[in-house]
Amino acid sequence: MMGNAEQNVVMLPSALDQAAAESFLELMRQRVSGDAPLALDASEVETLTLPCTQIVLAALRAGESIKIRNPSAAFVATFEDFGLDWQAHLDHGQPSEDQYGTGEVLDASSADMAPAIDAEFPPISEKVMSKRILTIDDSKTIRDMLMLTLAEAGFDVIQAVDGQDGLDVLAREKAEVDVIITDINMPRMDGYEVIRNLRRDPTYKSKPILVLTTESDGDKKNLAREAGATGWMVKPFDPERLVATVRKVAP
Repeated sequence: MMGNAEQNVVMLPSALDQAAAESFLELMRQRVSGDAPLALDASEVETLTLPCTQIVLAALRAGESIKIRNPSAAFVATFEDFGLDWQAHLDHGQPSEDQYGTGEVLDASSADMAPAIDAEFPPISEKVMSKRILTIDDSKTIRDMLMLTLAEAGFDVIQAVDGQDGLDVLAREKAEVDVIITDINMPRMDGYEVIRNLRRDPTYKSKPILVLTTESDGDKKNLAREAGATGWMVKPFDPERLVATVRKVAP
């Protein structure tokens, strides 16, 4: 083995579905022990759901030593369909054992894969928590992805599981919230009603409210604009663009 160049490999399962998204997110909250790079082998991937695509992209952007190896045609097609750039993170070298050692193959479909990783991403505490963001979304995976992306960028993040919960969180939250990010289609109260309620409250009359949704219909965008939305973003979101947008609208 040569120096500290040992590489750990995560063999991604054929179906990156909701269950895989949950376990993969837990893995991506951490990094390989020591300085060893991490390769995500995508050779067997046949299907990717939106949450898993989002998690993979955020992981690549957050970890400089994380690379994609052997992407399948389905993997490539999914990212191209979403218009998301991942190729800068391609493992072009396809290293051999002589270069990296055998490493440890981790199965992303396994429930016990997380213990093989023992350190987390660069500590959030090293960054300045200058702005507080409220995210409102009924998808736990999307909430976790927003938390991972925004916290890694230095924001303080609080969460709500639906529209009504979002209003309840704001009612009891003592600290100032600088930006609100809300989904549209949610139980109990949808995003449009959340925005209308907030715009009737003097505290949030001019507060930046960003819509993050799978919807792309022009009429629905107009409804959000009429309700008082500051901006509209379509899932899956590009982490860098999301962070840039939040920084742009944050007071």
